[in-house]
Amino acid sequence: MISCPHLPKLGLAATRPLPPVPPRPPRARRLPPWLLGLLALAALPAGAQHLNTGKLDSLLTSLATHDKLMGSLALSRDGQVVYSRAFGPQQLRPAGSAPAATRYQVGSVTKMFTAVMIFQLIEEGKLTLATPLATFFPHLPNAQAITVDQLLSHRSGLYSFTSDSAWVSGHLSAQTPAQLLQLIGQGRPDFAPGTRAAYNNSGYVLLGYIIERLTKQSYAQALRRRVVARAGLVHTYDGGTEKPHPQAARGYHVGPTGWESTAAASLRIAGGAGALVSTPTDLTRFLEALFAGRLVSAASLRQMQTIRDGYGRGLFARPFETRQGYGHTGGIDDFVALTTYFPAEHLAVALCTNGQNYSPHEALAGALRIYFDQPYRLPTFAGSGGVPAPADLDRYAGTYASAQIPGLKITMTRRGTTLISEATGQGAVTLDSQGAGLFTFEQGNNSIRIEFDPVKPSFLLQQGGGSYLFSKL
Repeated sequence: MISCPHLPKLGLAATRPLPPVPPRPPRARRLPPWLLGLLALAALPAGAQHLNTGKLDSLLTSLATHDKLMGSLALSRDGQVVYSRAFGPQQLRPAGSAPAATRYQVGSVTKMFTAVMIFQLIEEGKLTLATPLATFFPHLPNAQAITVDQLLSHRSGLYSFTSDSAWVSGHLSAQTPAQLLQLIGQGRPDFAPGTRAAYNNSGYVLLGYIIERLTKQSYAQALRRRVVARAGLVHTYDGGTEKPHPQAARGYHVGPTGWESTAAASLRIAGGAGALVSTPTDLTRFLEALFAGRLVSAASLRQMQTIRDGYGRGLFARPFETRQGYGHTGGIDDFVALTTYFPAEHLAVALCTNGQNYSPHEALAGALRIYFDQPYRLPTFAGSGGVPAPADLDRYAGTYASAQIPGLKITMTRRGTTLISEATGQGAVTLDSQGAGLFTFEQGNNSIRIEFDPVKPSFLLQQGGGSYLFSKL
C-alpha cells in the first residue's frame, strides 16, 4: 500500500496512516522512544566539514550484512552529491545494474511532484487554490464545497479508496480511472470539507487527473516536461503507465530463509498519489530544484511549506529537533522512501529502500548524525542465543498490552525462525534472540531488552532505565 510515513503493502496511504513527524510522548508517562513511533531526528550542528565516510559505510554495511535493510542513500549539499551508496545483497539487484542507478518505487513521495505541478498550473492562471472540485468532477460528494487547496492539504474529507476492503485485500490493482472515480464517489465522506485534516490518497489521485485535464497530457508526459526536464532528473518516471526500467528494483521481505521477493503490483491505480519510480540522487536533485525556485515561485513554495494540523500542501515538516526540514515519505509494497531538505543547511537527503527489517527512519537518523559529526553508536545485531525453538516462538506470538502505557499494544508474530514485533501504529521490526526467552533490539543509541516469562503469558520490556510489564490479551 502507499503509505506516507511507513509501510504495509501496496498503497497510497498505509492501512494505518501515520503522521510524517511522530508526536512526542507525554512526559509523565516516560514512554520508551521505540514505542512512541519513529524517533525525531537528533539535533544537528552547523555543517560537516569532513564527512566520516568510513563510519557511514560501516552503518550501511552492518544493516546489509545482518539482513536489516537494503536500498540506497544519497546526501547532497549546495547541489553537490557528498555521499551516495547502494547497499544490500548484490545478487538481489537488477541484472547488470549499476548500484547508484537502481530505481525504486517511492510511494507517496510522488505527492510532492503532483503538488509542484498543481502550483505551476496555478501560477499559469489555469486554476486557483479556491477552484472547486466540481469544476472537474461534479458528481463526487461535496464537490462544490471541496477546493483544490483542501485536496492538497488533506482537508477534503473525501472517502480515501485505500481504506476500502477491496484495496486492502489487494483486489483493486486493475481498476481503471473511471472505476476508481466511481469507488471514491460511492464512499461515504469522512468529514465535512475543511473541518479537519486526515491523510487522503483519493485527493492526490484526483489532483493527478486534474493535471491531465488542464495540460491535455498524460500524467507521465506532464511530469517529464514540467519536473523531470526542469530539475535535470535522470532516473525518475511514472511507474504506473511507463514500461518498467530494466534497472528497477524489486521489493523484498524477510522470510524463514532470508530475503524473499514480494509479488509486484500495478502502480497504475496509484497515479498522482504514489506511482513514481526514482533514485535517491534524483530525489535530492528534485528537492534542490524546488527550494532553489526552479520549479515554482517563492510564494508557491511558502504555501507548500505552510503546515496546518500537521499537513502542508504536498510537503510535511521533517525536523531534526532544532533543524527545520521539509519533505515527504512514502511506502508502497515493500519499498520505503524518505526525503528531507534542510533550507538553512542547503542539505538534501534521500533514502530509498526495497527491503526493511529495521526502521528506515532510524537508519536515516544515524546517517545524519554521522554526517553532522554527532555522537552516534553504530547498531549491533549479532545475537548470541542461537535459533529459538519453534514451540517457544509460537508461545510468544500474540498481542500484548501494559497498564503502565494505556492505549499501546505490541503484537508478536512468528516468521519462520524469527520473532517479529509491531507496536501500535508502527512498522514491524525483527528482534534479535539472545537465548532463553531473551530478545533485544537496537535503534541508534537506544537498546531495548525484552524477556518473556517462562510460565506466564507476559514479557518485561526494559529501555532507558525503565521497565514495563506487558501481558498477553
